[in-house]
Amino acid sequence: MAEKMGNLKRTNYCNEISEDMISKEVVLMGWVAKQRSLGSIVFVDLRDRSGIAQIVFDDTSSEELLEKASHLRGEFVIAVKGAVRMRSSINEELETGRVEVLASELKILSESEVPPIYVKDNDNVAENMRLKYRTLDLRKPSMQRNLMIRSKIYKITRDFFYENGFIEVETPMLTKPTPEGARDYLVPSRVNPGEFYALPQSPQLMKQLLMVAGMDRYIQITKCFRDEDLRANRQPEFTQIDMELSFVDEEDVMGINERFLQKLFKEVINKDIELPIKRMKYSEAMDRFGVDKPDLRFGMELKDISEIVKTCGFKVFEGNTEKGKSVRGIKVDGGSEFYSKKQVKKLESFVKDYKAMGLSWIRVDEEIDSPIAKFLSEETMQEIISAFEAKKGDLILILADKNSVVFSGLGNLRNKIARDMDLIDEDDYKLVWITEFPLFEYDEEEGRYVAMHHPFTSPLDEDVDKLVSDKENARAKAYDIVINGDEMGGGSIRINDPEVQEKMFEALGLSEEEAKEKFGFLLEAFKYGAPPHGGLAYGLDRLVMLFTGAKSIRDVIAFPKTQAATCLLTGAPTGLTEKQLEEVHIKVIED
Repeated sequence: MAEKMGNLKRTNYCNEISEDMISKEVVLMGWVAKQRSLGSIVFVDLRDRSGIAQIVFDDTSSEELLEKASHLRGEFVIAVKGAVRMRSSINEELETGRVEVLASELKILSESEVPPIYVKDNDNVAENMRLKYRTLDLRKPSMQRNLMIRSKIYKITRDFFYENGFIEVETPMLTKPTPEGARDYLVPSRVNPGEFYALPQSPQLMKQLLMVAGMDRYIQITKCFRDEDLRANRQPEFTQIDMELSFVDEEDVMGINERFLQKLFKEVINKDIELPIKRMKYSEAMDRFGVDKPDLRFGMELKDISEIVKTCGFKVFEGNTEKGKSVRGIKVDGGSEFYSKKQVKKLESFVKDYKAMGLSWIRVDEEIDSPIAKFLSEETMQEIISAFEAKKGDLILILADKNSVVFSGLGNLRNKIARDMDLIDEDDYKLVWITEFPLFEYDEEEGRYVAMHHPFTSPLDEDVDKLVSDKENARAKAYDIVINGDEMGGGSIRINDPEVQEKMFEALGLSEEEAKEKFGFLLEAFKYGAPPHGGLAYGLDRLVMLFTGAKSIRDVIAFPKTQAATCLLTGAPTGLTEKQLEEVHIKVIED
């Protein structure tokens, strides 16, 4: 039976007891992590969120107290009163491993059944079990550490932006469906039959309205929602650090965020970040790394050999040297020794996931080994090897296709090989700003150009005339902060000139009526004086992953969803009763 705490009041957390407290009486409360009964002596490892303390019941304890301690089991919740003393056998692996508490009083506040999962970091239990019994999973030291670091990031963020003149403003959770971007989560309105709210994919339009409203500098840590098919490290609801500033250009926004990142790195993991952070144009990132979020902790940059193979006689190469296509490759130092021919075949399967038709390879050994050698002259083969500066033991991997396929295939292959060959220093942090993104991207499904970011992203001043006449080459005042190959945040300067905004809508194929229907409330506000403004939003969950070293986004969120967007803890989503459906004027059609 559970006991009451009575007059016991916790004096310390478990991890606070130390040699400075010898002979001092303390009251600790927490969960039993382990109990070891040796007859006349019982050891209990007591755990709370701070750590573990060893509690001892011995022959100086009353018979009743010793008997009570011998019945303690894992995850019982207890309160213990006793004096701190030195341990006879020191445990250097434990922060409190030099001291223990000799118990004089014990209260069992709550008993526990045998837990379905172990509460320890190395349990190797299946993730679905961890998510189903999330409250037990969250008791693990590693999970509590992750959430404490997350909490610390919240505090540092608020402190920094308050100190720099930002105002925290909450924006609505029930808003208007957006016409661009991912699919919205929709919420039926009971009082407006047949009409729906949407949960926000981001506060984009609202934060722009705050700038028109004269707030000058806005900050918010907010939930965002996207009803999309989930890939690795995506969640249907996620958290952003969202900001917007008035009377700024790109350098202003990047500058204040560099100082913010410098503070985060120093206060969270004690790393010094040198400012200014490196800038790299989107076009350079694609040419060198194949992706717009390059990992700069290792080399293996892409090499364009289109000119070398333009008239080589090998149709696969020759046919991909015209505009919009290319022949490029990467050199893997020591790759021919690391990868067998069978393993190289697996690399070929890997790039096919990125729509590549095939992967050409050259193993540089005493003799050149390559399936394409029979299609190329010896002179061309040597030119290729020289272009890559390849030496004995190296492996050259080549893709020939549309630039989008070549970049995607080689960029992701480069990252895979770095992981395979353990080329990444996990204690290294490489930060880079990617700038001058394309303003548009071509949507093959819709057969038209769409905004790469959103319709309010400002073009570079010199590219305004390209909005209608040369969409392919129009560049944006947009910027992403990339850390170790992950996009941690991104933003842009917004359009505040009605004429430029009109051109943007025209470029996207939106009539004046359509623009008014979709964005009327924003356009109306802009009629009354909109300042130049821009902003940035971080994926807070990704930042927490970076600073904790977590491999899964689900390990930095208290109650995450599965990749099927379900909650195994609560059973959400669920069906509704007929009465609930009637109240919101919805009828479910059986499939």
